[in-house]
Amino acid sequence: MKAGSWMRGVAVAAGMALLLGACSHGPVRRVSEPSALVQQLTVRADGRWSVDVRIENFSSIPMRFDSYDLVLAFGDNEAGHVTAQPAISIGPESADVVTTVFTPQAAAKLAVADALAGGRSIAYTLSGTITATPDEKKQRSFTVKRGSQLNPAPGLPGVLR
Repeated sequence: MKAGSWMRGVAVAAGMALLLGACSHGPVRRVSEPSALVQQLTVRADGRWSVDVRIENFSSIPMRFDSYDLVLAFGDNEAGHVTAQPAISIGPESADVVTTVFTPQAAAKLAVADALAGGRSIAYTLSGTITATPDEKKQRSFTVKRGSQLNPAPGLPGVLR
């Protein structure tokens, strides 16, 4: 290979590297729909439930989670609305937990009591809206629906995880 063609090859490679570098504007700022799930449900002595809601930020940027209004249901038995205004910031591709206390409806209360008494898991759905503000931008409302199941926590009476 001649010295001149080798130098041209290096110059072309360097030029392409500069061109690619100029096209890059840093990391992609992607806003994805968040998710919510029940991390833990605790039946309190006063009959109300303490529900730990895990909010997951799947975006590549931080988001401030201003509020949520979610309906918790076990099969056809709606337990009620799980609502909060946490106003917490969750980093990119991270999650945090917010605890909400509410009084469940009778049919759902019986379904959960039956699952706890029998040591069985119970399927649930969590659906509604989460309001969040992506990294100092305009506030948005996201529709979420998530189904999963909770299992009795060994050694913790009245607790499902």
